[in-house]
Amino acid sequence: MNTGRILSACLICFCTGLYGFAQTETQTQKPGMKMRIPEGYHAGYLDGSDTVAVVQLQEVIVFPELGFKSEKERRQYTKLVRDVKRTLPYAKMVYAMLIETYEYIETLPDDRAREDHLKRMEKELFREYKPELKKLTLSQGKLLIKLVDRECNQTSYHLLTAYLGRFRAGFWNMFAGLFGASLKSEYDPKGKDAMTERIVLLVEHGQI
Repeated sequence: MNTGRILSACLICFCTGLYGFAQTETQTQKPGMKMRIPEGYHAGYLDGSDTVAVVQLQEVIVFPELGFKSEKERRQYTKLVRDVKRTLPYAKMVYAMLIETYEYIETLPDDRAREDHLKRMEKELFREYKPELKKLTLSQGKLLIKLVDRECNQTSYHLLTAYLGRFRAGFWNMFAGLFGASLKSEYDPKGKDAMTERIVLLVEHGQI
């Protein structure tokens, strides 16, 4: 079944389901009685009188079906899906912490207080997340660096430079280089990272 038929079938099922629900409620509702709205629905009104059930559908992302030329390609895709699911939450956490940290340090009185806070935060994060991050494979680590760029619209190197200074950012980039990675890696969703972007969107919408 092609994509068009799948979408048509889903649309038909949705419309008939709402129609059946509306018919049932109309038949059982008594004058002056409030319509019972199932969870996930809310009441809508037509001409200020008729009440209908309205449901907001979650956005669905549709891509052309993938065609794998070999079993190796299929395994590579499966591995990328697994790696995205493993690393994307960390990238989103980095973005959330970035916003929270920026808002907080803006309330501090001077640069010394900001620097002290960032140093404490660096130590706490290193202690808390080091055990989990150590479990990432090299390919997952490289992917995480790129996903941080996707979420924050800045490379990991630029983020470290802004918060920890150029010297420490340079040190961590040199450290990453020992493992063949670079904190300056940029995310290219329309180029070499197009497949990753496809998977990220599907994961974000709960479709894989």
